[in-house]
Amino acid sequence: MAHLAGYGGAVYSTTAGGTATGVAVVSGMKSWTVDYTVDALDSTDFADAGVKAYIAGLSGWSGSFEGYKDGAPDLTPGTKYVLHLREGTLTTERYTGTALITGLHGSGSVDGVVTQSYDFVGDGALTVPTA
Repeated sequence: MAHLAGYGGAVYSTTAGGTATGVAVVSGMKSWTVDYTVDALDSTDFADAGVKAYIAGLSGWSGSFEGYKDGAPDLTPGTKYVLHLREGTLTTERYTGTALITGLHGSGSVDGVVTQSYDFVGDGALTVPTA
């Protein structure tokens, strides 16, 4: 069974409408999450004899990424970016899609490194890893 080492992952971005080359690295990021979900619509009727039935509804995706602050924030809340959330070192090992940045969170403590995190929601299709 193949495994991927987390150290090959990264977060890349380009502005939506720009060329999605993945060249602009979001500085200092160390982890990311993405949730790809679909609504389950209750389609139960009398013919289902008391057992619930469902059909697929709208799908969507959202997530966050966080890391150590390295200069000014790289992304601006309220702006759309093409995100490349890499699992490994291959270009096929990534989630890709346009997302709206919905939050920027900073944190610091006297005995730690200053961190920042971003929240996002997908705007359109999400391409999932093929390797």
